[in-house]
Amino acid sequence: MHTFTQLHQLSNPLLLGNVWDATSARCAEQTGYQALGTSSAAMASLLGYDDGEQMPFQELVFMVQRIATATALPLSVDIEAGYSQVPEVIANHIQQLAELGVVGINLEDSRVETSRNLCDADEFASLLFKVREILQQRQVNVFINVRCDAFLLGVDEARAETIKRARLYQASGADGLFVPCITQVDDIKAVAEAIRLPLNVMAMPDLPSFEVLAQLGVKRISTGNFAFEQMYTHLGQQLAAIKQHGSCATLFS
Repeated sequence: MHTFTQLHQLSNPLLLGNVWDATSARCAEQTGYQALGTSSAAMASLLGYDDGEQMPFQELVFMVQRIATATALPLSVDIEAGYSQVPEVIANHIQQLAELGVVGINLEDSRVETSRNLCDADEFASLLFKVREILQQRQVNVFINVRCDAFLLGVDEARAETIKRARLYQASGADGLFVPCITQVDDIKAVAEAIRLPLNVMAMPDLPSFEVLAQLGVKRISTGNFAFEQMYTHLGQQLAAIKQHGSCATLFS
């Protein structure tokens, strides 16, 4: 049985089961996934909130507790930007989750105010360093997967910006690097080769196959909130069909 950290060091990338509640967690476990990660966007949507820390942290904790109770798989939790800009408060949040059995967290280097913007790289690296330091003092051991949003936000020279930030975050105590919306082979290869951290990519329509990603040095693959969105698209179609046909027969076909 591999530890969560060891799952990021294998020749084949870790395919993370992105979940949002107890039932989706059980589905991922039953279909053979080795580890789970929560989708903040899916979980927020499920409870009627917009993404971007609109869901109160204590509601996130409640949902994580239900997921952790439903499965024995290693669980990583997306805490967005940490629900604070104070290192001690972010560390408290992470410790609270670790006490529920959570083994990893995602922490992103952008914040949503009126819109989503990248944090200053040096300020974020300093924040990360302090959070890691506090957790080590408290002997709280979690895998910190730092999400760099340069590609997601379409910034100029996204590859160079990502590599610059990744090296800073690596020096500040990150355990992994998550780069959503990176899809081009040259970009993925360059980022993977520039750092020692395991590289995590996210499902996108033009993301290369898992086999190609493995060859490029990717160590973790996430599906984000896309399975959640697909599920509710299907629900909408089912509800429309029942109404249109004046029958519940389509529920059973």
